[in-house]
Amino acid sequence: MGVATGLLDAYRPGARFLATPTRTLLAEGVRAEVPFDEKPLPDRVRAALTAARRPGGERPLVLGAIPFDTGRPAALVVPETVAEGPSLGSDPLVTLDPGAPEPAGWTVTEVPAPEVYAAAVAAAVARMSGGGLDKVVLARTLEVAAAPGREPDLAALLGRLARNDPSGYVFALPTGPGRTLLGASPELLVSRRGGDLVANPLAGSVPRSPDLAEDVRRAAALLESAKDLREHAMVVDSVRAAMAPYCAALDVPEHPTLVRTAAMWHLSTTVTGRLADPDTTALDVACALHPTPAVCGTPTEEARSAIAGLEPFDRGYFTGMVGWQDAGGDGEWIVTLRCAEATGGLLRLFAGAGVVSASDPAAETAETAAKFRTFLRAVGAAL
Repeated sequence: MGVATGLLDAYRPGARFLATPTRTLLAEGVRAEVPFDEKPLPDRVRAALTAARRPGGERPLVLGAIPFDTGRPAALVVPETVAEGPSLGSDPLVTLDPGAPEPAGWTVTEVPAPEVYAAAVAAAVARMSGGGLDKVVLARTLEVAAAPGREPDLAALLGRLARNDPSGYVFALPTGPGRTLLGASPELLVSRRGGDLVANPLAGSVPRSPDLAEDVRRAAALLESAKDLREHAMVVDSVRAAMAPYCAALDVPEHPTLVRTAAMWHLSTTVTGRLADPDTTALDVACALHPTPAVCGTPTEEARSAIAGLEPFDRGYFTGMVGWQDAGGDGEWIVTLRCAEATGGLLRLFAGAGVVSASDPAAETAETAAKFRTFLRAVGAAL
């Protein structure tokens, strides 16, 4: 058994698991919690890491989840122990067939209903015609309930998510008593390694097709889609503006490329930078980037207002950040996408779509349905 696969198979609810293209982490226990107070979150993380150092011990790290509204408490801790291995993508055993999920008699409820979500998209498009709002990301949820007396096997669910996309960002993190945030996100918000920064914004997407020829056609069309290219450019411009003050050098490719997941094609741009100040941490930059137009919209405050008025639920940790950071400031922070929060026998799934003036309500509704497939496939449920 490979090291990464061993860590994945050793996960049990209550532990903290995070797999990225650079490493696999399995953490147990809590040495310290990052407090919630008036200080900026990066400063609270620095203080927690400093206080958690032990003479002669390994350098501690912080691991966990940050909500969409960063003014709310985060679920960040310094674990008691952390086992680390290479990436799941480099472990050939992780590509083994995860097997079909056990039948759980799932009941799936769409919140809001598809027609209500489509009406919200239409309302957002109409609002854009009046000016003041260029883009808004609108989300919806699925409430996936197990049969009475049954609860989802979170360890098995995590294993299927990881094996379905071992090159992505896979996580299972406690967010409160009896609550676990699980997901398989395709999007890196920012990473820091030494003085180097990398961001990988995704915006503009299309569902994949099981037919190979049609799938290739959709991917090629996405690269030529004026609507999706405009949406992507908004996000890249925002990332460039947020990273620039922290960087002595910044490289932004002129044209996006394609990223493929199990369910979607995405437009992607890899932005790289060199830190101007070595004391700047990964979370400093992540907080400056968040929320990008890829998860909120633009202008930011107008988009937040539209989200508050059109989404009939609290996002919680969806479209926030999950990740890790060590005492030297290195770390990886990922956008919390393709995720669900598990509570008892209920899984609440989240998915969103970027709405611009050229958006079609039916197409955006179909996009969210496609994004749900990652999780629905892993639990053996369907819309």
